[in-house]
Amino acid sequence: MERNNKLKRLEYWIKARIGLIAYVKVQKHVYKKWYGNKYGGFYLNPNLISQDAIIYSFGVGEDISFDRAVLKQHNAQIFAFDPTPKSIKWVAKQHLPETFNFFPYGIGNKTEQAKFHLPKNKEHVSGSIYEHNLVENKQFISVPLKSFDDILKESGHTEIDVLKMDIEGSEYCVMEGILKSNSSIKQILLETHERFFKDGRTKGRALFNLMEEHGYKIFAISDTYQEISFMKMD
Repeated sequence: MERNNKLKRLEYWIKARIGLIAYVKVQKHVYKKWYGNKYGGFYLNPNLISQDAIIYSFGVGEDISFDRAVLKQHNAQIFAFDPTPKSIKWVAKQHLPETFNFFPYGIGNKTEQAKFHLPKNKEHVSGSIYEHNLVENKQFISVPLKSFDDILKESGHTEIDVLKMDIEGSEYCVMEGILKSNSSIKQILLETHERFFKDGRTKGRALFNLMEEHGYKIFAISDTYQEISFMKMD
């Protein structure tokens, strides 16, 4: 396991050095804990999760190990979102507590019906509104997306303990709207997808700069350097 972790770190370092992805590092050293399995998990600072915490989970797929871990260890309310047909069917078959609330739409920079490209590998679940080499570029379906402001209007939430996002490249277009919303978010967890775009490094740098401008610091990075955890600084 340790050998694999070292290889992943080396792969990240090489990609950052040759300009394929943006370089990131931990900016704030605090207590962190991994929630979920190796594939679907993220680091959290559990000290910032209050009683009756509100957790937003964008991008469910067929793995809610992160959500289950948070539910098990904290008295939390999960609000999960995913417009993928395969994910919607999968969630419907799960035995979930009343504190897990699922919504069959995704987040976008505006509320609309959007073109959604399904994965080339039919065994996979994750699609994207962007064309890249893992999805069917000429075949797509229409899925509902809602802006973050509209989601908040419906939920009535003004304070969110954790916002987790694995939305296959859309993080770069929705984050500005999230950060400008009238909501307080203590922790933001992102899976980044610079590898999907020719200008991925530029998108990554812009995203990380935007997070810092709004008072967020990186406190944890996964072994793959794709799951990045931010906390809001006072």
